Amino acid sequence: MRGGNRGWLLRLVIAFGFAQGAVSMARPAVSYRALALGADERAVGVIAGVYALLPLFAAVPLGRRTDHGRCAPLLPVGVALIAGGCALSGVAGSLWTMALWSGVMGLGHLCFVIGAQSLVARQSAPHEQDRNFGHFTIGASLGQLVGPIAAGALIGGPDMAGTSALALVVAGAGAAVAFTSLWRTEHSTAAGFRKEPGPRVPVAGILRARGVPAGILISLSVLSATDILTAYLPVVGEHRGISPAVIGVLLSLRAAATIACRLVLTPLLRLLGRTLLLTVTCLLAAVLCAGVALPVPVWALGVMLAVLGFCLGVGQPLSMTTVVRAAPDEARSTALALRLTGNRLGQVAAPAAAGLIAGVAGVAAPFVMLGALLLLSSGVALRSPSGPAPDRTFPGRPDRARPSRRTACRGGGRREGPPGHGG
Repeated sequence: MRGGNRGWLLRLVIAFGFAQGAVSMARPAVSYRALALGADERAVGVIAGVYALLPLFAAVPLGRRTDHGRCAPLLPVGVALIAGGCALSGVAGSLWTMALWSGVMGLGHLCFVIGAQSLVARQSAPHEQDRNFGHFTIGASLGQLVGPIAAGALIGGPDMAGTSALALVVAGAGAAVAFTSLWRTEHSTAAGFRKEPGPRVPVAGILRARGVPAGILISLSVLSATDILTAYLPVVGEHRGISPAVIGVLLSLRAAATIACRLVLTPLLRLLGRTLLLTVTCLLAAVLCAGVALPVPVWALGVMLAVLGFCLGVGQPLSMTTVVRAAPDEARSTALALRLTGNRLGQVAAPAAAGLIAGVAGVAAPFVMLGALLLLSSGVALRSPSGPAPDRTFPGRPDRARPSRRTACRGGGRREGPPGHGG
């Protein structure tokens, strides 16, 4: 998609920015409100984990539907659930109801992301995928930049429960703004979006495709790091005497560095190559995550988070492209949904494990756990395929060769780019 033809991508980035901004504002606000209502570190971890619990079971069915239906309706449904989950978390009067609405928020985020990622995958020629996924994830980074600052500006003072509730209601209103971009995005991509259902590729076959497991693990590790930073840096701040406003700035600094990374992703790929770039950034992120556990001054923590944000910015867009290229054409959305299932599994297990570790070894210990997970991912990245998969028969589909890539979300199909433009 070049020039004016990529207007859909700009509108999608804007919508994602508002939706992700609402979530990034709500997640620390939920933690602060839970603390104000009497939650301990374990309870904060459980509430953070519930955010990913419903999506854990819904991702693959939604991906199947998107492979044989329409991507676009998932976008407004996702925004509605995000807005409702944020606002209702603000008026919840107990930890249990906060956990419930946190789960609704997570389900909305999943719906939006599956629809949006499938749209990018199908609307992009192979040689455009790295760039378009990188630009798409800038929307997430913009939201992660603005959301924590807005939360930090609103939360504070003696009435922590009241100010955090206000932040959640404002987050819900911010999510609703995404509808202004979604209408034109859905309208411009709806024509020809439907296609006849074909034979389903077995999930086991998708998972056996070389590159899919690596993409899932890298994405899980990077998202778990981002998620625990968002949920647990407020707890670290409480223990170290760092104000919510400063914590908001630190989280936004990490997001700003992620945006910077994605703006220069294409030159970095040309300079280092996919495999080396993924390996080095995961390795540096592992060291820096463990470093957050050290009792360093605020300025040093800010420097560490900025470099960490830059390193974490590589994993998500490249893992999307890795999974899309490894999966059969007729199961791309399901493969992306499996990647999101891995993400949500990490979001359930990592905060819960973080809560247990924090309760036993202190609030800084979960960051050491993240360092170990990212170290494992760097080893996996070193062995992952660096280019697009050749046409071949896929596991679980011995009688069906890989068809040529064509756009399934528009009426007219698009041919692949010339050989050698895939990565």
